[in-house]
Amino acid sequence: MSLEETQHLLKTFQITPNRLLGQNFMVEPSFYPKLVNYAKLAPSDDVLDVGAGFGFLSKFLADECHSVVAIEKDPQIVSVLRKQTNSFDNINVIEGDVLTTILPCFNKVISAPPYYLSSKLVLFLLKHNVDCVILIVQKEFANRLVAKIGSKDYSWLTVIVYQKAKVDLLDIVPKNMFYPVPEVDSVIIRIKPWQTPPFTVKNNLFFEQMLKWLFTERNKKLSNALEPFIKNTLKINKHDFQKIINTLPYHEMRSRELSPEIFGEIANVFTN
Repeated sequence: MSLEETQHLLKTFQITPNRLLGQNFMVEPSFYPKLVNYAKLAPSDDVLDVGAGFGFLSKFLADECHSVVAIEKDPQIVSVLRKQTNSFDNINVIEGDVLTTILPCFNKVISAPPYYLSSKLVLFLLKHNVDCVILIVQKEFANRLVAKIGSKDYSWLTVIVYQKAKVDLLDIVPKNMFYPVPEVDSVIIRIKPWQTPPFTVKNNLFFEQMLKWLFTERNKKLSNALEPFIKNTLKINKHDFQKIINTLPYHEMRSRELSPEIFGEIANVFTN
């Protein structure tokens, strides 16, 4: 695979990359063996490739594993993808949105997905029973996943992902490894779900909603930031809220200063 081959396919099938769909095609195959090694890919593995594009990565993976589910949203590109992979009986091409399409079973994910999909895709995959996820993502997004407490990148996403999986930032993928060239560099990340989470939450939906709310009020003291959310969500009056919140030793701290474990404790206190 090369830049010339990608450009040839785009020209032959009269396809213009859609930036709104994050269509930046990877044109450097030297990274493929790294992805396979990071995933510890085995002949028995079933792999999901999200945003499979013209199928170059899918074909590489197909030689290393049991099967590949290559999902692509753009109908124009899907037609080319089918032509490119029709000699592989272990590549299952699916047209659709990965977040809403019924997928065959898979136990690992190796993909360079569209940038716009990153947050939703990571949360979606963590709700599946996967062994390992290897993604090429925007560097800024990768930094959010492993951000330190109190930093500008520390967010609700950092906390949710930390509770569910271990994240490693691996190799930098320079932006000129893609066509069209995006504005920023990318990073290979590895996400491995915990066998034993660092802490547990009683109600995942409440936990996630609470985090999203608190990080919109990240500079407010916890007691002030949390009160309207709790009153609206749980219909708890001001007196009862104050009675509960005052039992927490960190109620005067800012949301951005709290560790993931503390957020879990707060959520559990209010979902008792």
